[in-house]
Amino acid sequence: MEYGIQMYSLRDITGEDLEGALRAVAEMGYKTVEFAGFFGHGAEEVKGWLDKYGLRIVGTHSGWEDLRDDFEGTVKYHKTLGNTRYIIPGADLGTREKLDAFIDFVNEIGPKLRAEGIELGYHNHAHEFRTEEFGYHIHRELEEKTDVFFEIDTYWAFVAGEDPVALLDRLGDRVRMIHLKDGTPDGNGLALGEGSAPVAAVREKAIAAGLDIVVESEGCRPTGREEAERCIKYLKSLG
Repeated sequence: MEYGIQMYSLRDITGEDLEGALRAVAEMGYKTVEFAGFFGHGAEEVKGWLDKYGLRIVGTHSGWEDLRDDFEGTVKYHKTLGNTRYIIPGADLGTREKLDAFIDFVNEIGPKLRAEGIELGYHNHAHEFRTEEFGYHIHRELEEKTDVFFEIDTYWAFVAGEDPVALLDRLGDRVRMIHLKDGTPDGNGLALGEGSAPVAAVREKAIAAGLDIVVESEGCRPTGREEAERCIKYLKSLG
């Protein structure tokens, strides 16, 4: 089984040494990476590091504003990396007006991205699975009114009170990949195997469904590298 990692997990070093962070995750045994920023590095430079360390890009967390402000430049950057999944890591959708405008935007930009060979996705936190005070449920709205794919953050779904395995069943082929994370029910993220989220069951479901598994660990305890290493050691212990 090949595992990827969200580079936010090593955010204590990526800003200063992105190449070093990529080298570290490759040494741990991660095979794919999902970026959370490029910190001013050119696409050719980043692609060179991926090739150097035998890593493959599986997606990026990138703001929707980049597509709005510089569509052509953004597409060129991602194509140079070989990225085919542009994942919006979250958005301010706290009013009906903001949500409607966001839905309109992704419905307009999604086909344009697809024509360039890039899929548009959305990554959840916990609040998208709770009914907002204005009476709407963000994730259901995105499911019903857009055709974006979903990268389900299974830990945040768990925090919201969802059964992550049942959620993956319900969403079916709308899901391309997952964040495999652990932590406590109140939102305190931990390394895999150190919390109470159903990590092993989610992993089995993702493997059976053929989903890309991206590890994310948010604690940096005591460092991002050490926490990421504990995560992959735990996964290897599952066989």
